[in-house]
This record gives sequence, structure tokens and C-alpha cells, in this order.
Amino acid sequence: MNSATNPAPNVQQDDYTWAERRAQKQAAAQSGSHDLIFIGDSITHRFERDDVGGPVWQKFFGRLRVLNLGYGWDTTQNVLWRLTEGGEFAGQRPRLVVLNIGTNNLTGNSACPANTTAEIVEGIAAICDLVQHASPETKILVMSIFPRGRRVEMINARVHDLNQEIRLWLTTRPELLHLDIGEGLLKPGGEIDPVLVPDLCHPVEPGYVVWGEALQPLVKQYVG
Repeated sequence: MNSATNPAPNVQQDDYTWAERRAQKQAAAQSGSHDLIFIGDSITHRFERDDVGGPVWQKFFGRLRVLNLGYGWDTTQNVLWRLTEGGEFAGQRPRLVVLNIGTNNLTGNSACPANTTAEIVEGIAAICDLVQHASPETKILVMSIFPRGRRVEMINARVHDLNQEIRLWLTTRPELLHLDIGEGLLKPGGEIDPVLVPDLCHPVEPGYVVWGEALQPLVKQYVG
């Protein structure tokens, strides 16, 4: 069985409590449908955090009915669990979903083994299928995996390979949108810009400006 498509709760220890965040997001979902929903891992999670990307989040999305379903350390199987067993997508009919997931599947963790690029794409596809089944009118924007690590590191090469697999798969799914902001997070020589991504994985506020600006045309088109 492909573990990337097998729904499973997140049991990793992080600087937040996964169950508490899930309860908050369940409550937010129960408050009514949102027009724009972000789904992802820590990169998405930190976009709304006041001490990281929060000011950028408010600037670009504060006027909208938006829901951030990003969780640190999450993999595709964790997202699948949250959207089904966790009830976070129940009753939601967003105009646009921004999906940014898969980077943690490359490395794995104490509960989830690392996945191949093909397995990760299957996990991303399963999430898209779930969202489409629950809300057929929703447009889904699949993000390419953000660059991470140094150019000489194997993880960087795997991100490149995974993004190629994602692009190839998307040719079979013309109803899905795609956005790759990787170049915007790099210096001219191809290294990750430490001003934007100091730890070579997670953007800080200037990095979120790059993402927020890149999203604006699609948000205006599909959300208003």
C-alpha cells in the first residue's frame, strides 16, 4: 500500500499542539463555508502566524473569508485524514483551494516513511479528488514544492524530481491550476535566498510576500 494515500493522524512533536489546532480548525469550518482555503504543512501553517507571515497574510487575504488548514509536519496522508476523519472540510464550498503539500513526504518522520516521487503525486492526487468530490465547483491550485536545502544536497534534487512529476501528472488533469514560485525564492546563482528562507526550508515574512504576490491574480480571478 502507498502510505502517502493512506489517511493517518499526525503524531509528531512540534512547537504547537496538533490536536488543539485541529479543534480550532474544526470549529472554524463549522462556522460556515469559506471562499478561500489553504491546505498544507508548516509552510502554509506559518503563513498566518503573527510572528512569521501573519502581516503578509492580513495584507493579501484579511478582507476575505479565508481558512488556513496548514499544519506543521503534515504529510499527504495527514491531510487526507484531517479532511475526512477530522471533519475540517465538512460543509465547505470554497471558490479556490490552494494546496501546498508533499515536502515532508520526501523525508518522512518517526511515524511515516519517506515516499517516492510517484507515491507523493498519488497522495496529492488523492487530496484533489477528495476536494473535488466534496465541492465540485471549487478550483484547486496545486503548488509546486518549494525549494529546500542546498544545491549539493540530495533533498534539493528530490524536490526538483518531484516537481517534474507533478507537472507531468497535471497534464492529465487540465481542470487543476498550477503555480511554481520556486525561482522567486532563489538568488541569481540558484541558491535559496537566505533573506527569504533563512533555514533553507521555511519562508519568513519577505518570502511570504513572494508567495502572496504570486497568488494575487488567481485569488482575484476566482475569489474576487
